[in-house]
Amino acid sequence: MMATKQQFFKPTKASAEQKSEATTFGARGIIEQEAQAREIKTEKLRALRLAQEAVATPALTPQRKRQEKQIRRRAVGR
Repeated sequence: MMATKQQFFKPTKASAEQKSEATTFGARGIIEQEAQAREIKTEKLRALRLAQEAVATPALTPQRKRQEKQIRRRAVGR
C-alpha cells in the first residue's frame, strides 16, 4: 500500500473561486435541463395545436359576419 498526501495531511480548504465554479456548474446544468424540458413541451404542444387546427372547421370570416348583420337589419327594417 502506497502512502498518499491525503492520508497524512489535512486537505486544503476550497477557495472562493472553486466554490463559485462549482455553484455555476450546477446552476448551468439545471438551467440546461429546464430549457430542454421547455423545448420538448413546446414541440409537443405545437404538434397538438396543429393537429387540432387541421381537424377544426373554419370559422366565419369577419367579412361574412358583417354581411349577415346587414341582411338581418334590412329584413327587420322592412
